[in-house]
Amino acid sequence: MLRSELLHPEILRALGAAGHGSQVLIADGNYPFSTGSHPNAARVFLNLAPGLVSVTDVLRVLTTAIPVEAAQAITPDSGPEPPIFAEYRALLPGIEIGTLGRFPFYEAARSPNTALVIATGEQRTWACILLTIGVVQPT
Repeated sequence: MLRSELLHPEILRALGAAGHGSQVLIADGNYPFSTGSHPNAARVFLNLAPGLVSVTDVLRVLTTAIPVEAAQAITPDSGPEPPIFAEYRALLPGIEIGTLGRFPFYEAARSPNTALVIATGEQRTWACILLTIGVVQPT
């Protein structure tokens, strides 16, 4: 049994194979998982039912396992910032949340640097985030 918060074996495997600069996509239930990411990215489907598991649930646990260097969130082309952004900022202190419109976000997620795609049952719209893995500093 592992002692860390992150226990999912497929996620651990994908993160173990990723490195500095690799990206992790955490996507809401509306995201086009098969066409909106690189075909070589590992895919983990945590979308058990609508509302289960949320993007922020996954983000909270991932931040205990990997250093996050940067984050980009999907955003509408106009209108107010999606409410989930406040939760992103709380979970990623010190990280500026970059924004990309829908189609530029899809293009960024299709990058060969995207190592892992995590599908959630998140029902909020505009609730997708692309994380860039940082460096583990020596102790």
